[in-house]
Amino acid sequence: MIRKEIEIGREQGLKSKTAALFVQKASLFKSSILVEKGERKANGKSMLGLLSLVIEKGEKIYLTIDGFDEDRALKELEDFLKD
Repeated sequence: MIRKEIEIGREQGLKSKTAALFVQKASLFKSSILVEKGERKANGKSMLGLLSLVIEKGEKIYLTIDGFDEDRALKELEDFLKD
């Protein structure tokens, strides 16, 4: 299991279009992916879950990834969020 804090660099944060792209990328991995913002948590493979977190540019979130492809998942998702 890997847990890492990431600052959102995408101009639009994780709004509908970028959240959809994130879910699409996250769904390619077998690992479970959890996104945390403050006290709230959401499944990284759930569009509604991500949108409910209301993640803006410059905010910090935690990604917790657990599974056999967790290292690759973390790298790709982190790169996407920092873009």
